[in-house]
Amino acid sequence: MMIYPPIDELVKKTKGNIYVLCTVITKRAKEIETVRRAELADQDKKAISIACEEIYQGKIVPSEF
Repeated sequence: MMIYPPIDELVKKTKGNIYVLCTVITKRAKEIETVRRAELADQDKKAISIACEEIYQGKIVPSEF
């Protein structure tokens, strides 16, 4: 169960569009997996959690839709 970042806050980053949120999270998680596979093996966090945190912090911004 994901507690942080709050899903309600993540949805606000995509103007309430859950489909766009899922797409952005998925694409970013795949990028993280391919680039940092060795680093992720040492961490407790999964790529999808890192992607959600990046979106929440504003490091990844969905393009206009």
